[in-house]
Amino acid sequence: MLSRLPRFLDPFLLLLILLPVIATLVPARGAAADALEYITVAAICLLFFLHGAKLSPLEARRGFSRWRFQLLVLGCTFLVFPLLGLAIVALPSSVLSPVMATGFLFLCILPSTVQSSIAFTSIARGNVALAVSSASVSNVLGVVLTPLLAAILLGSTVEITTESLLGIFGQLVVPFVAGQLLHGRIGPWLKEHRRVVSVVDQGSVLLVVYAAFSVGVTQGLWQVVPPAQLLVVILVSCVLLAVVLGLFTGLGRLVRMERADRVVLMFCGSKKSQVSGLPMAMLLFPSEQVGMYVLPLMIFHLIQLLVCAVIARRAALSVPETEEADEASAR
Repeated sequence: MLSRLPRFLDPFLLLLILLPVIATLVPARGAAADALEYITVAAICLLFFLHGAKLSPLEARRGFSRWRFQLLVLGCTFLVFPLLGLAIVALPSSVLSPVMATGFLFLCILPSTVQSSIAFTSIARGNVALAVSSASVSNVLGVVLTPLLAAILLGSTVEITTESLLGIFGQLVVPFVAGQLLHGRIGPWLKEHRRVVSVVDQGSVLLVVYAAFSVGVTQGLWQVVPPAQLLVVILVSCVLLAVVLGLFTGLGRLVRMERADRVVLMFCGSKKSQVSGLPMAMLLFPSEQVGMYVLPLMIFHLIQLLVCAVIARRAALSVPETEEADEASAR
């Protein structure tokens, strides 16, 4: 029944739009916020476990062995994006306030998303094994690279703790390895019931969006950001996303990547992580101003989810035609 709905009534996209409104009206507070944090972490762990169990160990090893591709994604994430962030900082303060400009620069030094990169790669029928490895490498290295870039570009010093490293390892690596170990038992069942993985994919994205906006709202976000500045943030976010999507899509075609790998480069290279960004922001910025500094991240994250959801669905529909064209050109 849901598949017959018009595209603009897609339930997932509608929820992505409505969740910030819901979080504004009914943000998670106190014990509910703590519970939501645990649920979000559990959803991320479950996502990695399911993708680990769904993929054969051979496919996973091939993904992690693609070190040239990994370097390309890291270059997009931690070199191209920061340069674009510096360009945004150069905008006049009459256009974009210094706080919002700093927020955009902070956004640009963050690692790639985990769950949504994998989710959209899966929806678009891209190379999921490569997406898992790329997102994992980006986030693990991001624990070191993001604070270092923040110290250089933002003038802030961030202490890299054992707890943060163990947290990323526990949420990303351990569930994926556990899924790999159980691939022989539940992998075939998951391939026959792909809806299970799809529900976890989309559900984890929705949880992160609601949790992130709840944090901002409870810190008085909408009381300190005027509507005109909010519109500028939305506009700059749209332009930034359009630039990186165009750059990384063109780069994939320029180096003649296979379609499935181009999908990974586009999704993993163009995204920024709220899951990693919000905890780091708590360390970098004064607690009473965190909501303002992370607003560009939340707006950009929501826009990238909306846009990439549409791109992923369109890409999935075009797979048969694309494969035929690739095979014909190869011959």
